[in-house]
Amino acid sequence: MNAKFTISYDGTKFQGSQTQPNGLSVEDRLQEAFKSINIDTKIVLSGRTDKDVHATGQVFNAFLPSFWNDLKKLKKILNKHLPNSINIKTIQEVEKDFHSRFHAKKRVYRYLVSTNKPTVFNADYISYHEKIDEAKIKEAIKLFEGVHDFEYFHKKGSDKENTVREVFSTKFYKYKDIYVFHFCANSYLRSQIRLMVGILLKISDGKLSLEDLKKQLEKKQNKFRTPASPYGLYLAKVYY
Repeated sequence: MNAKFTISYDGTKFQGSQTQPNGLSVEDRLQEAFKSINIDTKIVLSGRTDKDVHATGQVFNAFLPSFWNDLKKLKKILNKHLPNSINIKTIQEVEKDFHSRFHAKKRVYRYLVSTNKPTVFNADYISYHEKIDEAKIKEAIKLFEGVHDFEYFHKKGSDKENTVREVFSTKFYKYKDIYVFHFCANSYLRSQIRLMVGILLKISDGKLSLEDLKKQLEKKQNKFRTPASPYGLYLAKVYY
């Protein structure tokens, strides 16, 4: 049986989502949990998240042996074998040809920022920025919508040859004392969102302009190369 899993995790506890030689990834811990109940399977993640990046709606699919047909029971047992930093939210049966990565149509990320100085309890989960100019960011973030070549918005040395991506929608809003950057796209390049947020914060500070952002999107000038902190970034939802 092919099953679709939706999970959340605390990215600060792992060396990224995909399996690592040191065995310290989210995927490695999931595999350990599966093997502890005699399930030998391959995990197919919807996409990778880097070290310190969180997820509230990561998806993977895996084939299960026929004797594990009680998915509610499986969810309960797996969560007992997983650390508190990983939680399986739902498991559902899907078609045999379902592929969590290739069949994903949209991926939503949120980036959280606060102007309140972080405490020891939230420093790993919300990024800090001293001042925010909401009007500037709301205007600038819309420039990312549409189809663009994001060559100047990804981490150099990554293995992506095609750097063109489509951003379907963007939002910037305040919820209580937290500012939320919301991005919905078909997929993302490595560090793309952190670089987008980083340049938006520079525009908010008045250190870069809308024209600077346009030039970087059009690959006329690479004005900004410093990604925002990973701690505020969350993979929120994957649409199929």
